[in-house]
Amino acid sequence: MSARGSQPGGAEQRLQDLGIQLPSAPTPFGNYVEATQTGNLLFLSGTLPVVDHKPKYLGRLGKELDVEAGRDAARTAALSALAAAKEHLGSLDKVNRVVRFSIFIATSGDFFDQPRIADAVSDLFRDVFGIEKIPVRLVIGVASLPLGMPVELEVIFEVAE
Repeated sequence: MSARGSQPGGAEQRLQDLGIQLPSAPTPFGNYVEATQTGNLLFLSGTLPVVDHKPKYLGRLGKELDVEAGRDAARTAALSALAAAKEHLGSLDKVNRVVRFSIFIATSGDFFDQPRIADAVSDLFRDVFGIEKIPVRLVIGVASLPLGMPVELEVIFEVAE
């Protein structure tokens, strides 16, 4: 783990220090909302690796895409998740912790490097929120995902009420 995860300041300052500009918040591809809050938990709909509502990547890991493309797809989905949370909360400084994320990875039958793909998300969340707020995670390889994209990310945040 890098020392970056323990630097002072809130998530908004860390984004700035890391030179990360969040994309526009994602918009639904169907009949659902991107975020819903109950009590101090914020649940996000599955986020995909999209830029301007268009897929950045299509295909499966181990077939059409390699590990580096998968890591970038996962990071792209994670940035969209952060943008959705920020739009809902007004500021990522209201995030007390990332409780859990689940990542679904479309793979060919003989791809077994799913943890490296998931680490791209873990690393981003560690760098933005700090090592003390990194989540538990669930990593699942699947045959296909919506619209042919390689990853889908589900995130649950604990937020200030």
